[in-house]
Amino acid sequence: MKTLENHMILFDGECPMCKMYTQAFVKIGMLDAGGREAYQNGMDNVCPLIDKQRAVNEIALVNLNNGEVTYGVASIFKILGNACPVFKQLFAFKPFVWLMSKFYAFISYNRRVIIPAGLQGDGFAHQPTFKKHYRIAYLLFTCFCTGYILTAYAHLLSPVVPLGNAYREYLICGGQIIFQGGIISTFAKDKRWNYLGNMMTISFAGSLLLLMLLAISKWFYIQSLFFILYFMAVAGLMFLEHIRRTKLMQLDWTMTITWAMYRVMLLGVIFLSN
Repeated sequence: MKTLENHMILFDGECPMCKMYTQAFVKIGMLDAGGREAYQNGMDNVCPLIDKQRAVNEIALVNLNNGEVTYGVASIFKILGNACPVFKQLFAFKPFVWLMSKFYAFISYNRRVIIPAGLQGDGFAHQPTFKKHYRIAYLLFTCFCTGYILTAYAHLLSPVVPLGNAYREYLICGGQIIFQGGIISTFAKDKRWNYLGNMMTISFAGSLLLLMLLAISKWFYIQSLFFILYFMAVAGLMFLEHIRRTKLMQLDWTMTITWAMYRVMLLGVIFLSN
């Protein structure tokens, strides 16, 4: 594998995802041993002419020989294209570049709600720009995926939990976004979009854990009681993760209590309606 020499990638040191994939570039030899640095450590030392805010939003790759800087998906393609030249034509195909740039932006502008930074996450002078349309797209994506998986899993919980119509789980997920969004808007409106993104990440992660068991159940016989116990265990993990994330956002117990209340109330409605 060919190494892209004399280049440095500037990643978000407060983003666990950014740390992992840039470290992987170094470990597998795509970049030099010193080819990565957190931009919080000082971008001016690497390239004084760098666009700092853009580098925060879109990962920057600096050519240490001539100071040339690429950003975002162009940085990733430059590294991958150098390591695997067979993909260079694909990385130059404009429709593919456009599609990947949108996907990259979708992840990048939501990275702090996918895997949150610690309490120190707002300490650096430049922070990722908030773009509402990417956050709304993320909420819709996670809502749809969560609803789809829960609809499939609900069949494994019957007859203990009554089955509803095909849209029940989607309405529950969407309803919680509206319900919790209304609650947080009453006392911490500035944190609304950040909270909703984190909340839906928790729901999406929980649904992926359920998907694992769904996949296993296609190959092995599993007693119905285990599906119920597993669902309760996943709900417990989601509850703990909600507590952890709200603490990182410096929110009190209100959001966790209302988050749990919504789910209990909906469960009561489901039983009463049947």
